[in-house]
Amino acid sequence: MDAIRQTTRGRAGAAVRGVLGAVSLVGGLTWILLTLGAPRPVADLIVGGVLAGAGLVLLMPHRVPLPGRLTAAVTATTAAAGTLAGALTESTQLGGMYVYVASRGWPSAWLSRGGLGGDPATARQVAEQSGWQIDAVNLAADLYVWALAGVLLVAAAGLARREAPAPEPAR
Repeated sequence: MDAIRQTTRGRAGAAVRGVLGAVSLVGGLTWILLTLGAPRPVADLIVGGVLAGAGLVLLMPHRVPLPGRLTAAVTATTAAAGTLAGALTESTQLGGMYVYVASRGWPSAWLSRGGLGGDPATARQVAEQSGWQIDAVNLAADLYVWALAGVLLVAAAGLARREAPAPEPAR
């Protein structure tokens, strides 16, 4: 009974890894292609690279083995820590007649607040007195990108630990 359960769990894990790998690879390459002329090309290239690179790692279990528990722990920790650290970055915008918006999060702003006013100072004051709003979709996207960064860390550590092949003796 345990052997059947292990086989089923292994197949389900391989299917999830394959689907996440394919979605991440295609999503990362698409992200790179669609954001070539974006206002933040470096940040978008990093995000696309993380998505595509982790997608490749997930699609190649025969080349890059990922230990289950370690990968889960590092992925969860990196997702939470990266998302929280990304909240330290803040961007502000002033627009219209007058709207002031402050947002936090990297690579996607998932925390924001804003305010309206008759002049820029009033709009900013109203925004600073309002509460922060969470954008659940952008929060999920940030967690996903940072989780894939954790997968890349585990893969890089595993590849670094591999032994180099022994040099062949001279003939």
